[in-house]
Amino acid sequence: MKKLKRVERLSVEDPSHLRGRALGRRSVLQSIATLAGCSVVPGLAAQTAAAQANTKAEASSAPPPGTANTVIRASDSNAVVETRSGKVRGFTRNGINTFFGIPYAGTTEGKARYQPPAKATAWSGVRSSMQYGFVSPQEARAGWANDEVAWMFDWDDGRFGEDCLRVNVWTPGVNDSKKRPVMVWLHGGGFSAGSGQELKSYYGENLSRRGDAVVVSLNHRLGVLGYLDLSQFGAAYKDSANLGMLDIIAALEWVRDNIANFGGDPASVMIFGQSGGGGKVNTLMAMPAAKGLFHRAAVQSGSLMNAAKPEDSGKLGAAVVQQLGLSATQIDQIHDVPVDKLISAGIAAVRSFAQPFALGRTFSLPRIGWQPTADGTNLPSQPWDPAAPALTADVPVIVGTVLNEFSTGLYDTKLPTLTDAELLERVKGIRGDKAAHIIEVFRSAHPGEKPGDIFSRISAAPVRQGGITQCERKAAQNAAPAFNYWFTWKTPVLDNRPGAFHCAELAFVFDNTDRCAAMTGGGPGPRALAAKVSDAWVHFARSGDPNHSGLPHWPSFTAEQCPTMIFDTECVVRNNPDGAERKVLAES
Repeated sequence: MKKLKRVERLSVEDPSHLRGRALGRRSVLQSIATLAGCSVVPGLAAQTAAAQANTKAEASSAPPPGTANTVIRASDSNAVVETRSGKVRGFTRNGINTFFGIPYAGTTEGKARYQPPAKATAWSGVRSSMQYGFVSPQEARAGWANDEVAWMFDWDDGRFGEDCLRVNVWTPGVNDSKKRPVMVWLHGGGFSAGSGQELKSYYGENLSRRGDAVVVSLNHRLGVLGYLDLSQFGAAYKDSANLGMLDIIAALEWVRDNIANFGGDPASVMIFGQSGGGGKVNTLMAMPAAKGLFHRAAVQSGSLMNAAKPEDSGKLGAAVVQQLGLSATQIDQIHDVPVDKLISAGIAAVRSFAQPFALGRTFSLPRIGWQPTADGTNLPSQPWDPAAPALTADVPVIVGTVLNEFSTGLYDTKLPTLTDAELLERVKGIRGDKAAHIIEVFRSAHPGEKPGDIFSRISAAPVRQGGITQCERKAAQNAAPAFNYWFTWKTPVLDNRPGAFHCAELAFVFDNTDRCAAMTGGGPGPRALAAKVSDAWVHFARSGDPNHSGLPHWPSFTAEQCPTMIFDTECVVRNNPDGAERKVLAES
């Protein structure tokens, strides 16, 4: 595989830097506006009882990674599973069978570029599956430039290559005919960046062990490779605007066809994702081809409810082709363009569409940028606007956000020492002459908080509102339930400056707080909260209800009550906990 040249990823159209970039304040504020990077069912009583026993057990039942207690088995006779394309062999670590880089579809290089995913090529013998596969080529990460951010996130950017349609699987047992719930993770990074391996929190071993569940992560095409609308250039490219989503559907089809041999139940599949991964969850819920491939869904800080309009994605497609110097009659030459040149053309094309933003008012992706398109076929209409998709009315959802989202002292170094006068000036820039009244309402609800904390709440409120709106639309269907949460636990690292930052809940969902100690501080406190959060996700994956004995009762969402599970050192349920604040913002 030819090594790809890295292209600096600094453009504001790329939401991935929201996952950890340390840019100037103006760039961070632009980024904020740009991004938007379990009841018991019959037949599952035994599994549910086991999960409840786990809840009551010591939160740190599994030894932290890298300890002397770690036991790994790698043998030709161990962790071998038959798939429809051939046999794969993984390894076993502390009792969990792990498989990396299994092809779920064919290559997307050369003539397969800008075409829907094809079936994976079969192989003979046993395919060793012990290292991650290629990551979709993408713009280079700029977060490494900031020492603190790079230390906290410690990304694994992987190896770039277009032949990237791969799944990773963690499971307690293989070939055992058990029907474990399957949890399919969709990574963040908007629709233009990231991978299934980029963050330590994504590692599925602890979650698989804790919940007796099968955990799956995957890579798919991103950015200019996954969402470039070339449909105007001929029928051969009619699906090109949604290839990244079609890749994910192909991965879910692979799960349906193969996961039983990995100890999973293809009739009990949960999709869950954070940030852009949450947007992918929402999009899948409105795609007919995905119907029946999953049965529960969770959206974490990613309530993106709109897709691109064909006229807008068409403009972007034409601009990329122009940047490449191709004409309509030369369009097939796009299969031979070096991938780094494609990425550079995509950056330039998006930048050519200067788009205003409204900080602290909306949570949505740019009008013209990398995202799925409501093309009338693959995605018949806007996913969640003006209503929840009828296609998946029977699918229960968890929807939530974190307290500080993108507005924290990790990125905005002035926030911890913000003065009252600076707070007023900043809010005026968002809300004009309503600023003083907005600040008064927020301060009344949170007396004693510093000006920087108040500004962070005001800035993050649109993300929270997006989650509430999504729950309201789901509840209005009067079919499957929605469950709302708010993750407010603030990390102690770096003198608490990061707060409850965008991505803060990930280590807790995956029960990886020790593995991600640079984010959580590690130790018994985060471990105890991780037990409560991860058990909720596992119970939801198993039954569609997140309730378990370690939490207060978590009611399903109603617009009248707005019940919210608040995940913190003490977990509580409050009705409409930020109602006054959201109301004053809606009125301004």
